[in-house]
Amino acid sequence: MTTEPDDLPILIAGGGIGGFAAALALAKQGRAVHIIEQSEELKEVGAGIQLGPNVFRMFDQLGVTEAINDVAVFPDALVMMDALSGEQVTRIPLNTPEFQNHFQYPYGVIYRPDLHRVLIDACEAEHLVTYNLGQKILGYEDKDTGVEIRLESGESVSGSALIGADGLWSTIRRQMHQDGPPVVSGHIAYRAVLPTEEVPLTSRNNSVVLWAGPKTHLVHYPLHRGDIYNLVAVFHSDRYEEGWDVYGDTDELARKFQNQHSAVHAMLDKIESWRMWVLCDREPVSVWSEGRVTLLGDAAHPMLQYLAQGACMATEDAVCLAHKIAHFGSDVESAFRAYEADRYLRTGRVQLTARLYGDIYHAQGVTAELRALMLGPRTPEQAYQGMKWLYDGVDETGCQIL
Repeated sequence: MTTEPDDLPILIAGGGIGGFAAALALAKQGRAVHIIEQSEELKEVGAGIQLGPNVFRMFDQLGVTEAINDVAVFPDALVMMDALSGEQVTRIPLNTPEFQNHFQYPYGVIYRPDLHRVLIDACEAEHLVTYNLGQKILGYEDKDTGVEIRLESGESVSGSALIGADGLWSTIRRQMHQDGPPVVSGHIAYRAVLPTEEVPLTSRNNSVVLWAGPKTHLVHYPLHRGDIYNLVAVFHSDRYEEGWDVYGDTDELARKFQNQHSAVHAMLDKIESWRMWVLCDREPVSVWSEGRVTLLGDAAHPMLQYLAQGACMATEDAVCLAHKIAHFGSDVESAFRAYEADRYLRTGRVQLTARLYGDIYHAQGVTAELRALMLGPRTPEQAYQGMKWLYDGVDETGCQIL
C-alpha cells in the first residue's frame, strides 16, 4: 500500500522558536508535525527578546499566554537616552491604560530560553508533535507523494510538506532560492546577562533603556521575572564578515564606547565575557514557497534587530501558515502561496524599517540633534499612532490587515 501525502506529517526544518511555534500552531489545527533539528539538544542562547502586542495576540491563538506571563517582565516604558550627554531623548509609556486601550495586548520582554521552553513544553503536551535532534539536513526533494528530506546520516525522512524554519543560514532557502549568503550589515552585537543585584542602582528600573551614541547603542532591561538584566551593546565594525555565537573582544568594545556617559560604562564594565553576533539580513522577497516547500521566520525574512520583531514575525508566520493549511486542506501548495501573499509585504516593511531605525539609533552630529528635535516633543498618543501599523497590523490568524 502506498502512503498518501496527507497520511504523512508536515516536516519542519529547525527546532528554534519559529519551528516550535509552527509545530504548535499546526497541531492545534489537527495536523501531525515532525521537527528535525541539527543540534544535539534543544537550547537557545541566553539573550532577551522584546514582545510587542502583536505577538501576544498570537500567544492567545497558541494557548501559551499564561505560561508566557509567568516568566516575562512587563516594562513601564521604552526610553531612549543620549549616550554622550546623558539626557533623555524620548520616553514612551508602556502597559498603561492608554497603551492597553490602543493595542489591547501588553508589551513584554522575555529571556529567549524561557520563550523557547514555553513552546517546547506546549508541543510536548500535543500528541501530534514529534521531533528528532542531531539530524543535519542536506537537502530535499519535492515529489508527487510529498517531500523527502536527505540527512547527513544517509537516512531520509518523508512528509506531506516541508517548512524551512532553519534560520538565517537556511539550508532549505539555499536550495530553493540559491541567493547566496545574507547581507552583512557592518553592525556587531555583543550580548550578556547580569544578575540584578549586580546592576548599578541608577540603572535598575523596570524599563527598556536604549543609550543611543555615534555608531553605537546599548540596550538593557530586566528578564526572567526580574532576576537578571539583558545587555546588548551594538557598534559598527568592518572587522567581521560573518559570525554567530562567539566571544567578543572587550578591548574593542571599550574603544567603540569610549567618551560615552558614565552610566553606559557602569553597565558595560560589569561584564567580563560577551557573546558576539555579526548582524545580517536580506533584501525582502515575495516568493517563499516552491511546491510543497515553504519558508518561515529568518529563513524567509531575516531582519536586523532594531525593531525587536524577529521572534514576533516568526510567530505571526506560524499562526498564519497554520490557518492557511487548515483552510486549504490537502492543497498545501495553495496554502503556501496564500500564506506568503499575506505575509511578505508586512515582513518586508519590518525588514526595511529595522534598517532605518539602526540609522536613527546610531546618529551623530547634526543628525543626532535632529533626532532629539523630532522625538523629544512627541506625546504618548503620537508615539502610539506611529506604532499602530506594527502592533495592530495583523488579525488573530496572523494575516495582514490592509
